[in-house]
Order: sequence, then structure tokens, then C-alpha cells
Amino acid sequence: MTQLATNFPAYTEHDPAVPVWCVTPTLNGCIHRFFDSSPFSPSGRYMGLFRLPVETRMPRPEEAGEVVVVDLEEGSERVVATTHGWEPQLGANVQWGADDHTLIFNDVDLATHRPHGVRLDWTTGEAHRLEGTVYHVSPDGLRAVSSSLDRARRTQSGYGVTLADEHTPRNIGAPDDDGLWLTDLTTGRRELILSLRDAVRFTPSIPEDDLDNWQVYGFHSKFNPQGDRLIFTVRAFPGEAPRPFDLIGAQGPRGGLEFNVLTLRPDGSEVRNAVPAEHWRNGGHHINWFPDGERLSMNLGIDGREKGMFFVACGVDGSDLKPIMRSVPGSGHPTIHRDGRHILTDAYAREPVAYGDGSVPLRLVDRQTGEDRHIVRIMIEPGELPQRAMRVDPHPAWDRDWRRVAFNGFADGTRRVYVADLGELVG
Repeated sequence: MTQLATNFPAYTEHDPAVPVWCVTPTLNGCIHRFFDSSPFSPSGRYMGLFRLPVETRMPRPEEAGEVVVVDLEEGSERVVATTHGWEPQLGANVQWGADDHTLIFNDVDLATHRPHGVRLDWTTGEAHRLEGTVYHVSPDGLRAVSSSLDRARRTQSGYGVTLADEHTPRNIGAPDDDGLWLTDLTTGRRELILSLRDAVRFTPSIPEDDLDNWQVYGFHSKFNPQGDRLIFTVRAFPGEAPRPFDLIGAQGPRGGLEFNVLTLRPDGSEVRNAVPAEHWRNGGHHINWFPDGERLSMNLGIDGREKGMFFVACGVDGSDLKPIMRSVPGSGHPTIHRDGRHILTDAYAREPVAYGDGSVPLRLVDRQTGEDRHIVRIMIEPGELPQRAMRVDPHPAWDRDWRRVAFNGFADGTRRVYVADLGELVG
């Protein structure tokens, strides 16, 4: 495991239970992507991050962000690319390819207003344009899946890519030429593996005989750790537009949004509805894979909205849906550790486990003992935000050895990225 450079300052506020360092101490506005992908390179030496050009308002289409590589061994930061293909929550979806030289992220062609992926050898500057966009890269770094990021904000602001409204497509009904795309990161070619028109056949809450009065979109997509199954979230609403959707502190979707989570093989076969809309209506968020790639985890109001959310699990076809444990509440972005015993998650500033002052915990929950340990307390929301989409979510994400965790925070008036060492607490 790479030894962190000594010039990274330690984070000691609120007496963390584990060693924590800030790895972007001199480069403001940095975030890592999300809780379901690792910002650590295959060897563990580098981190791939994103730098926002503006932190106090929503971005404009002409504003470019930066792709950043942090060398954990040397303690250095380097801007390796600029990109217009970003939004404030997940940046440009910066992820690693098959090796320490290869970064994958999104950009926008300003002439055509269309997004596309990029494969970059950041050590040489050699870049290749991909046909498809990038939401989640496969474990071997050779494929990427994505819904259409040019229309992601039609159901939630802050995700996808920044485009002017006239260049942001709107899906009337469930199109047969939009859905879940798979891109070969070697050739750059993409294919549509599940259209939205086919997807709604597995979503009873979206009436197939009334699709002209609905808008249907793809959203989250992700590989399991084995690379042989996918999650694909389908969102839909009747009418012209939903009321503003704000996940923060919400106990369920708002404004008539219907959520369905499908699972399937990368060739588009074996489509199943793992978490249909009837369950989401009781409140829930942030589905993810168990390490075995055969089960799913998420926060869900399984006992009804008034009882709050718990960590729950189910099979890829929705079978055996039940709480992982009832002794602690769910929150944030949960991941089941490789040891099967621990759950790592954060919290939103308005969830019950937060501290009420704009700071939130990183929680390490022990499934055997029931202990809910707040191992780090980090500020994410000082003062008033101009838009909810500009919030800072920690998004705790493991390294390849399942010992270190990257997370986002807010300090000194800017976004920063931190690394915590949990090696003494997890197997």
C-alpha cells in the first residue's frame, strides 16, 4: 500500500477515530466522484479528482472544470485536462481505466452541444474521444455504462453535463433510441443495450398504454464488482415537469417521480426489476452492490415512511427484500465492506444522524455488534447554499484494498478531498 506523503496535512477536527489527511490542501474546489467507484488508481498511488471552476452558483455551459491527479506518494497535485462535461455533484465522472496511466471522464463538444467520453493517458497527454458518455467504469477498466447525461437534469439538477436548456433533450414517452449505453473504452464505440421503451415493460408503475403523457429517463447505472451485472435506474413522471426534486432529507421522491431499479447483464439480457416504485414511495435512496455482486443494498423505508429508513438488502430480482439490521437508521451513501461485517456511510445535513450545524458523520456500522461508530465528523454545508445541487456530499469510497476511504468535505471556504485510514477497524 502506498505510503502517503508527509506534506499532506492531518485533519484533526472533532477528534477523528482514525488517521485522516487532506490530499488537496493547495488546490481549491476539488471533489472525487461518488461512493460506488474508487478515486484511487489501480496501484493505489494516484487519485483522480475533479476541480470545479465555480463553487458559489450553478455552472454555465461555457465554463470548463479540470481533471486533477494527486500523487499520494510524492504529495503533489497536477491538472491534466480541462472539460465542459460536468455538473457539480459528480463532476465529470472522473474514473480510472485499466491502469495507472488511463483516466476516463466526460466532455462536451461546444460546436454540437453533445457530450462524449474521453480516454486520456495523463502521463503523455494522448486523448481519445469516445462515442458514449461515462457514468460508471467496469472493474477491469475496459467498459463504461451510462444513461444519456445530456438529459439527466430533467429529473434532478446537479447530475449529467451542463447544457443550455435548448440543447437539453426532453423524452416524451419512453424512446426506443435512448436508454442504457455500453461503451468499449478500447475502440470507443457504444451500443444501446436496453432502450427505455424496452425498460418500461419491467416497470408496472409506468403505464405502457399512456406513455405519450409521461416522460421517461435513465439515471444511475453501475457495474457489480465482478463486471457481469448492471444496475439501471429508470425515472419517470407524468405531465410536463415534476416539482423540484430534492433528495436531501427527503423520505421519498417528490412531484410524482416514479423510481424503478432494474438489473441486467451487460449484453442487455436477464432484465429484472429489483426495487420497483412501490417500495421507493416509502422513502429511499442510493442503491449499491454487495461485494458478492449478487445482492443489492440501499436505504429504504421498508416499514413505511413514518418509521424512517433502514439499511436493506435484496436479490438482483428483488427477492428476499429485508433489513440488513433494524438497530440503526440508514443514511447517506452506504457501502457493504468486503468483510461482510461493516457498513460505511455518510449522511445528508438534514438527516437525523447529522449534527445540525452543517457537519455530518462518516459512520462505520458493525453488523455483528450493532455498534454505530462516528469515525469522522466533517463540515459539508456551511451557511446557505444558492442551490441545493451545489451541496457537498462526502460520498465515502474505498480504495482497492478496502482499507482507505476517500471523501469530500468543506473547509476554508472551499471543497476539499480527504483520505481516512480504516485499516485498524476493518478486516
